[in-house]
Amino acid sequence: MKYEEIKDLILQRDPIIMVDKLIEVDGDVAVTGLTVRADNYFIDEDGLLAEPGLIEHIAQSASAFAGYRAIRAGAATPPVGYIGEVKKFHCYCRPQPGDELRTTITMGAELAGVTIITGETRVLDDIVADTQMKIFIKPDD
Repeated sequence: MKYEEIKDLILQRDPIIMVDKLIEVDGDVAVTGLTVRADNYFIDEDGLLAEPGLIEHIAQSASAFAGYRAIRAGAATPPVGYIGEVKKFHCYCRPQPGDELRTTITMGAELAGVTIITGETRVLDDIVADTQMKIFIKPDD
């Protein structure tokens, strides 16, 4: 899925969209992408993507995956999710404009509307960041 289709899977809108493609889905694993642009909202004054941008990219990758699964299951709109907790976040290097982020999201256990996900972001073969998050999915009203 490309950028315009991603908007059907996540609730974020410009200038905060941090996923521009859904590359692959296989069971509980998905791969997303983002080409870092110089005008990205999370570019720091040093010209590199800030750590909160990496966290947001991983969270939106999980959101795109959840949205994809929900719509495939017949939902009219993607679910609303919130980051409940970020655990074990590691930033090994900060991407620069032009870098292509590839993030692998693995959905873990779900209990009472809270899902544990792991995310690993790479640029080429180098790990840029990894983390574990608890994502709260708002129940339908």
